[in-house]
This record gives sequence, structure tokens and C-alpha cells, in this order.
Amino acid sequence: QVQLVESGGGLVQPGESLRLSCAASGSIFKTYAMGWYRQAPGKQRELVADLTEGGRTNYADAVKGRFGISGDRAKRTVYLQMSSLKPEDAAVYYCRADILLSTSMSITTYWGQGTQVTVSS
Repeated sequence: QVQLVESGGGLVQPGESLRLSCAASGSIFKTYAMGWYRQAPGKQRELVADLTEGGRTNYADAVKGRFGISGDRAKRTVYLQMSSLKPEDAAVYYCRADILLSTSMSITTYWGQGTQVTVSS
């Protein structure tokens, strides 16, 4: 069984920073793309940033220049460094990973349980 465990959420004031972490564990043959999504109350889940197996990054326009995604493939971990946080960044942040459990299976998308980020003065 695969688990994605997120950490690093919390309450910050506008302009402050947070770093989220997500570690994949389980009987994993290979991890492909990993990324972060967020969902605010009453809104759909949206992409924040993702990181391909080859190291390419992709960001939502709303976070470009403020957020940075990085990963440690050996640790099967992805990070999201969030700076200059705004109240509109407040949401539950979810980690997503495309994982292959074995060569006889297909790549499957897994999600973390979510971590709350609150930005308020």
C-alpha cells in the first residue's frame, strides 16, 4: 500500500513563508511526476505546482514567483516552498504522485490526506 504523508501546514500571517513536505512510502517500484494541489472552501481543487520525473516544473499563474517546488527522488519526497503568502493562498494543500508499484502494473495516481494552510492577520 502506498502512502503520501504531508507536513508543514499551519497558520501564518500575510507575507510570511511556509514549507510543505510530502513523502511517499510503500512498495514502490518508481515514482514519476509529483505535485501539489490546493482546495479552498467552495472551490474546486486546483494545481499549484508540479515536478516531472525529468525535473521540469510547472506553476499556476497565481503562485509564479512566490512558490518553488523541488524534490528528492531518493527520498521520494516533494517540497513546496511558499513565500509572500497571501490570504487567497489559504486552502487545504494536497500532494499528488504518479507511482508505479511494479513493472506488471500501470502507473497510478495517489493523493495525500491534505494539510491546512491558513493565511490570516
